Amino acid sequence: MATARARLASGSAIFLLSITSAIPALSQTLSIEPTETFDLGTIVLTAEEQIKQALGASTISAEDLEKQPVVNDVAEIIRKMPGVNLSGTSPSGQRGNQRQVDIRGMGPENVLILIDGRPVLSRTSVKMGRSGERDTRGDTNWVPAEMVERIEVIRGPAAARYGSGAAGGVVNIITKAPDSDLLQLGMFFDAPESDLEGFTQRYNVLWAKRLNEDFALRLSGSYNRTEADDPDLNSDVETCETDDDGVESCSRDAGNEGVVNKDATLLLSWEPSDRNKFDFELGWSRQGNLFAGDTQLGGRLTDDPDSIVGQLADDGEETNVMERSVAAITHTGTYGWGSTRSYLQYEYTDNSRLSEGPAGGGEGSINSTSDWDTAILQAIAAKSEAYIDRSFFGRPAAMTLGAELRYETLDLSDYGSFSSITTDDGSRDSSDADDTTEQLTFGIYYEENIEWTDRLTLTPSVRFDHADTFGSNFSGGINATYDINSEWTVKGGVAKAFKAPTLYQLSDTYVYTTRGNGCPYPYYRNGPCYVLGNDDLDPETSINKEIGVSYNGLDNGIVATLTYFHNDYRDKIQSGTDQVGTTLVNGSPARLYQWQNVPEARVQGLEGSFAKTFNDQFSLAVNGTYMIESVQQLKIKGGTNTSTGETFGSESIEVPLSLVPEYTINAALTWNVNDQFAIVPSLTHYGKTEASDYSAHSGYANDDTDSRDPYTLVNVGMTYQFNNGFNLKAGVTNVFDKSIQRSGDGAETYNEPGRAYYFGLTKTF
Repeated sequence: MATARARLASGSAIFLLSITSAIPALSQTLSIEPTETFDLGTIVLTAEEQIKQALGASTISAEDLEKQPVVNDVAEIIRKMPGVNLSGTSPSGQRGNQRQVDIRGMGPENVLILIDGRPVLSRTSVKMGRSGERDTRGDTNWVPAEMVERIEVIRGPAAARYGSGAAGGVVNIITKAPDSDLLQLGMFFDAPESDLEGFTQRYNVLWAKRLNEDFALRLSGSYNRTEADDPDLNSDVETCETDDDGVESCSRDAGNEGVVNKDATLLLSWEPSDRNKFDFELGWSRQGNLFAGDTQLGGRLTDDPDSIVGQLADDGEETNVMERSVAAITHTGTYGWGSTRSYLQYEYTDNSRLSEGPAGGGEGSINSTSDWDTAILQAIAAKSEAYIDRSFFGRPAAMTLGAELRYETLDLSDYGSFSSITTDDGSRDSSDADDTTEQLTFGIYYEENIEWTDRLTLTPSVRFDHADTFGSNFSGGINATYDINSEWTVKGGVAKAFKAPTLYQLSDTYVYTTRGNGCPYPYYRNGPCYVLGNDDLDPETSINKEIGVSYNGLDNGIVATLTYFHNDYRDKIQSGTDQVGTTLVNGSPARLYQWQNVPEARVQGLEGSFAKTFNDQFSLAVNGTYMIESVQQLKIKGGTNTSTGETFGSESIEVPLSLVPEYTINAALTWNVNDQFAIVPSLTHYGKTEASDYSAHSGYANDDTDSRDPYTLVNVGMTYQFNNGFNLKAGVTNVFDKSIQRSGDGAETYNEPGRAYYFGLTKTF
């Protein structure tokens, strides 16, 4: 019988299986005698394949999504990976219920979202508040859960190869390919036990058809609606104040906004030969926000139901709409010398929302039921990679060469909520500024995956990017894998990553305004103050390091990892505290600031995982993350508060980089009762989330802020596969009804839904 010799990196069992299963057929074709041997030679994984098997990599399969289904957004299961949490868009806690994927405490803005390997940039069409907060759900909700084949989550130094925006990590959502004839219909319902929380219903269809040997077609459609929480959801934690006339007013933060998702895609796959494959894709998605009363500064007055915010919250009106359209061509080539992958994508996002107050107490609060502001984002992304099998100084290696282009343009000509600014000295005048901001970035990179010895694999990389805004940037690093023996492996790496300035931070048109509460130290309530765009920003950079060990028991069914990570974050962009000028507003001077690069931030922690297969019926998976540190330095320039005459000196303080728990533990036990029936109890335990002692954007001390205490969520789910093509999933989330309310103070920035019951049914023809 023929044999094969192939040294593969740990975790490549699937590839090994494909080699060994092909050998009997190969022996018959070549008429090889059973006593002969057939040597395939040494096989070296590409750098990308090696990265996906690093300690900082996780994969969520379609089966995982069946056993632990998501209510609305796949971020709900991504957050169960090591090193991952959901957090608001900034450490201020504003827009706290708009939780997004946060990897290793670097914040959602440092997580690059990909769909089928192509970047998703729609969230960057949403304006940024002073602390970097955006009124957006992020970009993980453009693909219905039923369309997902798998989700790859990459953390740490390995993520640096993906360019701008991957300093925290990468989430790559892979959709189902039209590999075979398929018609699938599905529906899903999630019913909260509390009538104050939003009900969810989802319907989807997936049709794939191989037209002939060369062409295959895929059509998909989905409708997903989650109702908004009731405005009274957080009434138990409302705050009340009495004015000098004895009139009491009460307010509370809003619950979760609702959303209506509509998605449709068309994919035509063409394989003109065994070596070449082309995918032509068109996609359209619409996300309509169902209002629950949320504003930039928290919520609405409970004793003013006739206000605009009150009316919209009670009616659950659609207050903003994001429409995303995509056209893409992808080519995959397989040749004798290696392989290639290239794509060209055009992305168009229409971000329309009811007009909001630009400043003061009305900041981010809707002030019209008919006037809409629109931001148009257009992006062209192109990338080409070649993977070449070769020898590196006599050692087996796989080289990767790549080039990437990204062009973004933001049109704010129909966004009427922004102010025009002319400085007293005439050095700045935004009244005639160009309403369109552009940024073009081009990058080239080189990677090598080298089998240095039989035990040591090295993956060095270097990347050069040039932008017409910030100039040039070098990044790259090295990852290493050392097999101590057949079960124990040590892995580590160090790399430099970067993030380009956002179009809002570069824009001459966008002017952020505050009447005084948002003025930087020491000018609290001594405004107005304005934050202007800055076209002289440097990219944010970080040096990401990790070292860890993995164990793969050959006999006991145990797989475990433990990793230490440390990121040094430089040149983070935030609203500045250095005054750059003044202007007159209603005859009074106003202070001018701009977006600036701040000195540094630090993130370090531990993440680990443990999986045990007991037998064919039972398996256990546990992972955890412990955040040792996640802080940023904020330097405060001294001055005199003109309203009080008080003088302050310069100082440096530390504030959180993002609001994430001190530690997180996820665990799931899978019980395969038989080949058709499975039961999966699972839990997530969150440690304490510390409240910031200072405001991240103004530098003022926060008094009486609340930290979020530890809590645990327990879920139970089941799946049953019928013989007639029906698949059933049902279960209970938050079994013990651990409801967490949002007060908006300190770390109490979001709602955790209470007990709910879900049911889903899929029919495959």
